[in-house]
Amino acid sequence: MNDDPEPIENISGGDEGGGIADSFDPGGAETRAEEVVDRLGELYWQKTYGGQDAFTCLVRTVLSQNTSDVASQPAHDDLMKRYAGDDLAEALADAEHAQLAETIRSAGLYNQKADVLTEAGEHVLAEYGSTEAFDRFVTEGDSNDVRQALLDMNGVGPKTADCVLLFSGGQAGVFPVDTHVHRIYRRLGIAPADADHEDVRGVLERAVPATKCGFGHTASIQFGREYCSARKPACLDGPEACPMSDVCDQVGVDVESSEVVDPADAD
Repeated sequence: MNDDPEPIENISGGDEGGGIADSFDPGGAETRAEEVVDRLGELYWQKTYGGQDAFTCLVRTVLSQNTSDVASQPAHDDLMKRYAGDDLAEALADAEHAQLAETIRSAGLYNQKADVLTEAGEHVLAEYGSTEAFDRFVTEGDSNDVRQALLDMNGVGPKTADCVLLFSGGQAGVFPVDTHVHRIYRRLGIAPADADHEDVRGVLERAVPATKCGFGHTASIQFGREYCSARKPACLDGPEACPMSDVCDQVGVDVESSEVVDPADAD
C-alpha cells in the first residue's frame, strides 16, 4: 500500500468546487475493463467532482501534473485566493512570475507550471477574449474541436485536455489516461503491452460505458497509488493482497523473482 495515498474523497476543486457526485450502477459488466471499474466501485467511495468553469479546471489540472491531489490542492487554493477576481485568465496573464511560482510552490515544478499558467492566460485572452468566452467554447463547442484547441496550448497534453473535457465540458465517455491508468491497464492485459497513452484511451473508451468513464479514471489513479504501483505492486505479496488478482495478466510482473518491468519490456 502507498504511504501517501490519495484521499478517500476526490478533493479536486476543494470545498467550493461544486460538489457534483458521479455515480453508476455496477454489475452486468460486458468487458473485463468494465469489470475492473465496477470493482473499483466496491473499493472506493463515489468521487465528488469539482464542477468548475473550464479555465479553472484547466488551471487545477495543470497544477496536478506529476503530483497528487494532496500536494496540488493547497497550491490551487492559494492561487485562487490571490488571483481569482473578475477574470482569472487576465490575472494569470499579468501575474509576476516569481510571485505566481511561490504561490503554487506546494504543487511542485512550480517555475515550469507558472510559465504554463501565464501562457494559458495569455492564450485564452488572445483567442477568446475572456475566461467566460473560453468556458462557453469548452462547454458548447464540438468535442473534437475543443480537444484539439486545448492540445494546441503549451503545457497541455492529452490527459489534461481530457480532464477539462470530462469535468468541465461534461463530455461523457472521456477516460483520461495518466501514468497510473497507462500502467494499470497494460499490466492487467486489457490494453496491448506496447500501447501508448492514446492507444490505452481508445481501448478504455470502447470497453467502458460512458457513464462509468469519469469514475473509472479517478478510481484507477487511486488504485494505482494504493495497490498497483510502478515498482512494488501489491501482487508481489500474494494474490490475496490485490483485489484485481483474478482478472489481471500481471504483464511485466514476475511474482517469483519479484522483478517488475514496464509491460512494454516484458517477455
